[in-house]
Amino acid sequence: MSYLLRSDPVSRIHPEPQPLDDIDHFDHLPDSLLLLIFDKVADVKDLGRCCLVSRRFHSLVPFVENVLVRVDCVISDDDSNAADEDRRFSLNTASISDASAGGSFSALFRLVFAPIFKPFQALGQFLGPARRSSSSLDDEIDHQSGVTHHSPTQVLKNFAEIRFLRIELPTGELGIEDGILLKWRADFGSTLDNCMILGASSVVTGSDSNLDSSAADDDNGNIPESFYTNGGLKLRVVWTISSLIAASARHYLLQPIITEHKTLDRLVLSDADGQGVLSMNREQLEELRVTPLSASSASKRTLVPALNMRLWYAPQLDLPDGSVLKGATLVAIRPSESKKEVCDASWLSDAFEEPFGTAARMLIKRRTYCLEMNSF
Repeated sequence: MSYLLRSDPVSRIHPEPQPLDDIDHFDHLPDSLLLLIFDKVADVKDLGRCCLVSRRFHSLVPFVENVLVRVDCVISDDDSNAADEDRRFSLNTASISDASAGGSFSALFRLVFAPIFKPFQALGQFLGPARRSSSSLDDEIDHQSGVTHHSPTQVLKNFAEIRFLRIELPTGELGIEDGILLKWRADFGSTLDNCMILGASSVVTGSDSNLDSSAADDDNGNIPESFYTNGGLKLRVVWTISSLIAASARHYLLQPIITEHKTLDRLVLSDADGQGVLSMNREQLEELRVTPLSASSASKRTLVPALNMRLWYAPQLDLPDGSVLKGATLVAIRPSESKKEVCDASWLSDAFEEPFGTAARMLIKRRTYCLEMNSF
């Protein structure tokens, strides 16, 4: 028996090198690394554009764990009979189309939020009934631009593994006057867990201010009598109620998203003005899924339970960075049925970014005043 020995062609032993222009380096990256990159991208509009790059990107984007939704503008109802409070928040990128991907991620480019009102400007209107049914929010058409707007649930439905969801509104809901400082932060489960409100009648920077040293010298830690007679206390009550209404309205809107996305570990709903932040951790998210929220009978928001509140006040608060808060006020709020201490400094001091975190830590060292509020 004879054997024919055949040598391998030189081209197989030493293949011709491919031109560098023909190599797609992304093909050599593992999916896990691409997902880490997409997590850094986060913004839902940019992720939508990534879907148009390739089929591989299109198949990976639904498994992103970190998603940021920025709402660009407020869209008023076309219905002339609708009240001013019936407004929509829209992520408007109508110029981008998803032709190559068959439109499965077209919802990533458009977002409409259900009504979020202006409680500081129209507190009475906010408590009135909404005139438009929630079903009309699912698929609404802007007839002027020809763009179909989708609810937040529809925008996020293509994502299957969201762990951390951030939603940013274009502005805060509270129409406060220029110069007034008002910030709030609230944690929710199925109902309000805690809320912190920091306010000041004015903020003056060190370079612009003629510091009133006499006011600081006269400050003995007590609330002055003028605080009760010149409308100072009434104004703080309005701040508190308005902030709680804004927080509970945001919480109400999040329920369908939380119900659908069971992988969520954390959810934050903030605004570009830095006015208010609603936050929910994994335990609080699971609590809402197990125990449905109690909705207010008067409007589309979560019912605020009976509350215990602690108030701290300083006529003038000089911060280390040189700025001065006039009429600085800190309010800490927990439900009356909560077993947690309202004055716990650990959650009060970390609620706000600097320099307002320092302001909160300075205020809680002052005399504490107790208040109560009924459910509403």
